Amino acid sequence: MQQTEFLNVVLPFKDKLFRLAKRLLVSREEAEDATQEILMKLWSKKQSMEQYKNVEAFAMTMTKNFCLDRLKSKQAGNLKLVHSNYQEKGSELQTQIEAKDSVSLVEKIMEELPEQQKMVLQLRDIEEYNNDEISEMLNMQPTAVRVALSRARKTVREKLVQKHSYGIG
Repeated sequence: MQQTEFLNVVLPFKDKLFRLAKRLLVSREEAEDATQEILMKLWSKKQSMEQYKNVEAFAMTMTKNFCLDRLKSKQAGNLKLVHSNYQEKGSELQTQIEAKDSVSLVEKIMEELPEQQKMVLQLRDIEEYNNDEISEMLNMQPTAVRVALSRARKTVREKLVQKHSYGIG
């Protein structure tokens, strides 16, 4: 695989790799490092990449495994927690604050989910993979993916309703 060919294959989904890394590692800096590391690993495997029927799924699996390994390592104690820098341009300050609070609340709720549900929700609702792709990436049965996704969405919905009904977090 030539350099141009490699870039045409990998560049369209590099942002997805970053978002997955950020979801798992929380810190923007750690996610950038992890994404760069994955891209370098993919580059080193570029000659054998034709053997993978879905390079994107392979890269997402690599990213997930790399981030989980990173969290398990001793460096996990040094990870810096950074919240999303979500900004909505061109709206009033109050709207921006409410939007940022809502995003932060959903992120907080997602962080509290069991690891499998968190991964399935991230891949399905944020990265927009279909259930079969998620099943392949996470090495799960399609039924298990649907169940995990349903439970994750239900938990997020219930906690959002509770927060908005009672105003308590």
